[in-house]
Amino acid sequence: MTLILIIEDDASILLGLEKSLKFQGYDVICAKDGESGLRLATQKSPDLIILDIMLPKLDGYQVCRQLRENNIEIPIIMLTVKEQEMDKVMGLELGADDYVTKPFSLLELMARIKAILRRTKGAEEHKGSFAFGDVEIDFDSYTVTREGKELDLSQREFDLLTFLISNSGRVLKRETILNEVWGYDYYGTLRTVDNFITRLHQKLEKDSANPQYILTVRGIGYKFNFPID
Repeated sequence: MTLILIIEDDASILLGLEKSLKFQGYDVICAKDGESGLRLATQKSPDLIILDIMLPKLDGYQVCRQLRENNIEIPIIMLTVKEQEMDKVMGLELGADDYVTKPFSLLELMARIKAILRRTKGAEEHKGSFAFGDVEIDFDSYTVTREGKELDLSQREFDLLTFLISNSGRVLKRETILNEVWGYDYYGTLRTVDNFITRLHQKLEKDSANPQYILTVRGIGYKFNFPID
């Protein structure tokens, strides 16, 4: 699961972000000052950091600088009440990946988080190949074969299969799948997920009525049932 570290000393903002991110399906850890935030970033290696600028002990600039000086390339989104252009430039020059000014739109922040994770995390995780049963996936060439014959999967079907595999063994809610594969701003329904899962069953499973790998968890969602070494 994707782990996000929030470093924010405003208790109300911290709690609101934590709840919103967990609702979106992320794991979340929190720190209320720069010193403990830097320690958590180093120890826990989160997938993304939401970093306030005005922090006690170490400010956001110092946290960002120390991470980058230690070759820790975790993506960083900086939060600040400041609006001066030079403050934004300083954060970006220190190695931040994006910048949001308070008060910010939660939807905008979520969009920026998803965009950064798609660029950084997704591309790194899905290189090479993976096989289960008589199916083989080449993530570099975006091809899927079954019994040696290439299958005709749409880009969305491929993305859905990739997401399921990357969360092997974990039960994924339909809402989580829709947000992660289609994007939080997609205005489809949860039936969209069901329809695409049915297509994958038909293309990948020997018996689509009794799937072996992509399993339905009644009332919740789906999980990919195959161990990844």
